[in-house]
Amino acid sequence: MKIQRRTLLKSAAALAAASGTVLAQTDAAPIRIAMIEGLSGPFANTGEAVFRNLIWAVERVNQRGGVRTAQGPRRLQLDRYDSKGQNEEALSALRSAIDGGARIVVQGNSSAAAAALIDAIGKHNERDPARRVLFLNYSAVDPALTNEKCSFWHFRFDAHADMRMAALMEVMKEDAALKAAYLIGQDYSFGQAVLREAKRQLAAQRPDVRIAAEELHPLGRIKDFAPYAAKIKASGAQAVITGNWGNDLTLLVKAARESGFDGRFYTFYGNALGAPAAIGEAGVGKVVAVADWLPNVPTAESEAFYQAFRQRYPKPADDYVHMRMQLMVEALAQAIERAGTADAVLLAVALEQAQVRFAGQSGRMRAGDHQFQQSLVVGVMDKLGAPGVKFDVEGSGYGFRVVRQLTAQQAELPHSCKLNRPEGA
Repeated sequence: MKIQRRTLLKSAAALAAASGTVLAQTDAAPIRIAMIEGLSGPFANTGEAVFRNLIWAVERVNQRGGVRTAQGPRRLQLDRYDSKGQNEEALSALRSAIDGGARIVVQGNSSAAAAALIDAIGKHNERDPARRVLFLNYSAVDPALTNEKCSFWHFRFDAHADMRMAALMEVMKEDAALKAAYLIGQDYSFGQAVLREAKRQLAAQRPDVRIAAEELHPLGRIKDFAPYAAKIKASGAQAVITGNWGNDLTLLVKAARESGFDGRFYTFYGNALGAPAAIGEAGVGKVVAVADWLPNVPTAESEAFYQAFRQRYPKPADDYVHMRMQLMVEALAQAIERAGTADAVLLAVALEQAQVRFAGQSGRMRAGDHQFQQSLVVGVMDKLGAPGVKFDVEGSGYGFRVVRQLTAQQAELPHSCKLNRPEGA
């Protein structure tokens, strides 16, 4: 099987090389990438933030001449499709994207939508092999998506929830003040997975910590988190553990602050999209966030990367940059050139071998489950100008000081995926 895959890629690469004289003369059609994301509704801000990241990455590839293929140099083209935050709308957008010529789909701001897309794409690719589609996932982190629900056509470029929780646990293990934790999350597959893994890892790593309560709330429908904040404060917990994102996180931490809760927040996404400004001074030293990268990662390459993003998007409100989205587009460009084509099977085989490095960050795709392996960092909120906080978030005056860095090897976890590979792969 490995020999066959190498042969496929060598043949494609040889074809691209053989047509080198044509490459310089051909203005081939762009390779269309369909971003299916909530661009309206309660999480529209997260969709727009993703678009800024992806278009910046696509611009970078195109500015260096696009990607070399057997058909000639080809640009990448990013098209937007609004899922309105609904699974049915995401599936409708998928059909429109395929009809519009897209063979690469990107999505991430909902594990439920990602699961629906994985299923729909698998069925489509079996039914219509001439128009097969690949799905690149930048944020949907339900562990099941690269375990029991894994698919040959799906590649995840974010660390999944269990990996992120393990990184947070490295800091929680040293939190001597932590005696009780309040678990709260959005009531869908991802939020449920976070709470489930939090309980499992606390039992293994901090058996002395009591679960004060666990609670799930409707996704994107709560406008007033004051009742939840009151329960958190009354529980006696010293910390909240949550996977909430978007307005569900911002409104939660704002309500908790207003209720007088002074414990820690261990979060997956507390470092952006309004959360630091909402928390304000009360979050200094208390809001902890895990990410694939943070602006205050202490390297010159990281700083230059962040400064370049701020030049591209100078408005403080647009300050939402993710390294993994840049690595994803770089991996895609690398795979297209290795395969010499955007054919879904050949491209998937090439993506399985992707190893990329950009701005001092690197990662590799694990072929067994299509889970990208990369370093993770944990940061603690602090004032701009404090040691380790050269950059703040969204002009809030608060940033995240890196307190723990995990290598890709340290962040890696085993998987249970059994890929069903198509013929020829």
